Amino acid sequence: MILIRAQRAVVDGVEQSAAVLVHGERIEAVLPFDASIDAREVVLARDEVLLPGLVDTHVHVNEPGRTEWEGFASATRAAAAGGVTTIVDMPLNALPPTVDVAALEIKRKAADGQCRIDVGFWGGAVPGNAGELRALHDAGAFGVKCFLLDSGVPEFPPLVGEDLAVALREVAGFGGLMIVHAEDGTLIRPATGRRYADFVASRPRAAEDNAIATLLRAARDTGARLHVVHLSSADALPQLAAARAEGIDVTVETCPHYLALTAEEVPDGDPRFKCGPPVREAGNRDALWQGLADGTIDTVVSDHSPCTADLKRLEAGDFGEAWGGIASLQLGLPVVWSEARRRGHGLADVVTWMAERPAALVGLSRKGRIAAGQDADLTVFAPEATFVVGRLHHKNPITPYAGRELHGEVRSTWLRGEPVEVEGDGPPRGRLLSRKDV
Repeated sequence: MILIRAQRAVVDGVEQSAAVLVHGERIEAVLPFDASIDAREVVLARDEVLLPGLVDTHVHVNEPGRTEWEGFASATRAAAAGGVTTIVDMPLNALPPTVDVAALEIKRKAADGQCRIDVGFWGGAVPGNAGELRALHDAGAFGVKCFLLDSGVPEFPPLVGEDLAVALREVAGFGGLMIVHAEDGTLIRPATGRRYADFVASRPRAAEDNAIATLLRAARDTGARLHVVHLSSADALPQLAAARAEGIDVTVETCPHYLALTAEEVPDGDPRFKCGPPVREAGNRDALWQGLADGTIDTVVSDHSPCTADLKRLEAGDFGEAWGGIASLQLGLPVVWSEARRRGHGLADVVTWMAERPAALVGLSRKGRIAAGQDADLTVFAPEATFVVGRLHHKNPITPYAGRELHGEVRSTWLRGEPVEVEGDGPPRGRLLSRKDV
């Protein structure tokens, strides 16, 4: 047994002193800091806080098929370096996309033996595969994802009109979860050139707001359980809050880049900042923080979506031509904490947004909290330490945070009772998770 003594730990939504007793892969008990137990002791430094391992439910690993963009070995190493102990992989941009059980098994086979942390999988909903959705659910996918506009890859087309209604009725029929990229493609126009303001104008807030309104009407008609991914438009918050008050089962996520970056600071000709929907103005960012504070936004996850340097078109600097996606899997915790601390939020809030609620979203009842019976997935975090973003572990280390000073340093990450080896070449211990296992 191992006893981890921490003068600061986030337990049951409160920062307090604690001694966490770990027996094998689980937390045996949470005890007073000075408890006397016959166990090997690990004592955290005075500047360190013990957190539950983060759960990131929005990660594009891209293997197989586009492994040169990202792979399971590099993505899970980056996650562990950032205090993340569980990720759920998106059904695109791998080839084949995870739109049937055969593709899910191909994805699992590709991941097997490579993962330094635990990994689960989303399925995908595309036109014509409604008959596959229950099978994906039964095979262990944590839910299915759809787009309401062009996804950016031809093999994952959007659901619109009756196709969306059919898929939602099917998912509602077996009590599944549909997660949705909600933008109205009819309100988006092609963007070209180096001016970031032109790119933001090409994907207005109304595109998100209208798509979310359409989605909520469909949920009202079908009874489907919904989750809106990577919300960037704060204008959509009132209708989401109203829908929830009405009884529609809808949850919402946003991402570190929408909480930390602003359109005003994005340099023209720097596509490292391009993502869809886009990083918006400072006032919109402030309103997203308010949505987190009042509970309208449930979770904060990375939407880690890397690509190769050539696809980012760094030399051309054309926002229209560049791949849209921000790579931040390793940096999510310090990025969010750096902004949260100056807005008066504590580490307990960050744990709620980035560990507890994401685990609950996908039913991982043994993840996301420090409590007896939980997996001993832990992060040792120094919240007052600062560092300048430099070396990154994901395969293509391109990020808009390069050179930025951040608060909060991940000192170590524990997976099921043992430290994760981030820098070395020890055997990966991550497991492939299934909805059937939780």
